[in-house]
Amino acid sequence: MADGDRPGPGEPTRVFLLDDHEVVRRGMHDLLDDEPDIDVVGEAATAEQALARVPALAPDVAVLDVRLPDGDGVRVCRELRSRLPGLACLMLTSFDDEEALLDSVMAGASGYVLKQIQGSDLVSAVRTVAQGQSLLDPRAAARLMDRLRGGPQEEPDALLGLTDREREILALIGEGLTNRQIGRRLYLAEKTVKNHISRLLAKLGVERRVQAAVIATQARHRTAPER
Repeated sequence: MADGDRPGPGEPTRVFLLDDHEVVRRGMHDLLDDEPDIDVVGEAATAEQALARVPALAPDVAVLDVRLPDGDGVRVCRELRSRLPGLACLMLTSFDDEEALLDSVMAGASGYVLKQIQGSDLVSAVRTVAQGQSLLDPRAAARLMDRLRGGPQEEPDALLGLTDREREILALIGEGLTNRQIGRRLYLAEKTVKNHISRLLAKLGVERRVQAAVIATQARHRTAPER
């Protein structure tokens, strides 16, 4: 189903698992498959297996271990996203590694979680990215922005200079949508979306799409109502 569409009402979220540890993989399988709205459609223990199996299964979400014996989950994420733009990749790792976090976001991952999280949090993370939302902790977002900019800086409120359309597109970038998906959502040509993104990047004073995604994430958390 990973063609840009999200699971429809009543349709289970199709999930693929990649982890070289069988015990971890089976544990995730049992945990997720026990949820009525989630269906684990496949598994792999290596990057090569995942790259061969995922396109045929077309899941909505791929849960990918960052460190693998024959490569890494970041490369798998990048290659799968190039083939299946609608696929949401949720990176799973044992280490709070800023370099891996940066690489994951650059590869188009929708979320990044530690293996030490509670089972209920993993289920929630899968549901979140399946709905097209980004899963990036605000503290991780701040660290990532510092890293991209070469050190801690005060964030100017450059959002004030954006048009309403640019703000819409920025928010969708923050949700992890591709140019094609943004075009479908806003009824715009993909080339028009690309032009809007070039202008908003210039206004924000950044060069990379991932930097804009982090700014969008931070802005969303700043404006979210207190509960």
